[in-house]
Amino acid sequence: MTTTRSILVISHTGRSDSVEAATHVIGQLRDSGIRPVLIDEEREELKAAGADLAGVETLDDARARELELVMVLGGDGTILRAAELVREHTVPLLGVNLGHVGFLAELERDDLANAVHRVVERDYAVEERMTLDVSVTIGGEVVYSTWALNEATVEKASRERMLELVVEVDQRPLVSFGADGAVIATPTGSTAYNFSAGGPIIWPTVEAITLVPLSAHALFAKPIVVAPDSTLAIDVLGRSDGIGVLWCDGRRTFELEPGSRVNAERSATPVKLARLHDSPFTDRLVRKFHLPVSGWRGPAA
Repeated sequence: MTTTRSILVISHTGRSDSVEAATHVIGQLRDSGIRPVLIDEEREELKAAGADLAGVETLDDARARELELVMVLGGDGTILRAAELVREHTVPLLGVNLGHVGFLAELERDDLANAVHRVVERDYAVEERMTLDVSVTIGGEVVYSTWALNEATVEKASRERMLELVVEVDQRPLVSFGADGAVIATPTGSTAYNFSAGGPIIWPTVEAITLVPLSAHALFAKPIVVAPDSTLAIDVLGRSDGIGVLWCDGRRTFELEPGSRVNAERSATPVKLARLHDSPFTDRLVRKFHLPVSGWRGPAA
């Protein structure tokens, strides 16, 4: 007795190329005997766009537990949204980039048909990416809990007021400064906001957490990299009237009043990414950032 395979298709339905790609993927999966699954909102949008959704099911908790894979059609933002949707079920994500840089995506739009074929044949590997458990405490009481794949960012809420922050590592104070905020990032997030803020790029195989101050008014305000089992904390002091905001992956947010403490540590629940190519991370950096290495073929034999 065989069990029908279920694959969730997530797309950026606000874009015509994403709608076209989703329609193609749904048809190819269905023709291969695989059950396509959609979330309610995207099902209605694809239906309104004229897509043939015969045999396509809608995601619910029961169906989510049966998912083999999530095919994500869009940019990194769409992949982060998909990771949030299946967080509790740790289903692998396969990203097809329809956005700009698309660092989390495995493939580009031209490889879509081959990607579906590889999925049908189960010809893919799965790797785990570390995530962060993030919490906010006030007076020792936890008032908010969430998680992050890329980064947890403490930012000032208003342009004219900087934040007074204390950075701690493993419950030991490291430095205090006035700043626009600070970014706590995973290796996966090191090429996102962390990179833009001047932080280091960390290879995905390196288990570490990095913290980067944002426009700090201080002599010592350098990026730091700590062990994966370390706990980082940022205290929002009451020395100014600055109000902060916590952002996780640019999707989940919480206001930080003076006296708030943001804690970030490695989560026991990773995000799984499906991979079709065993290419070095160096090559991905060169390709995504268009680094000037053309003509150089490496050291002579």
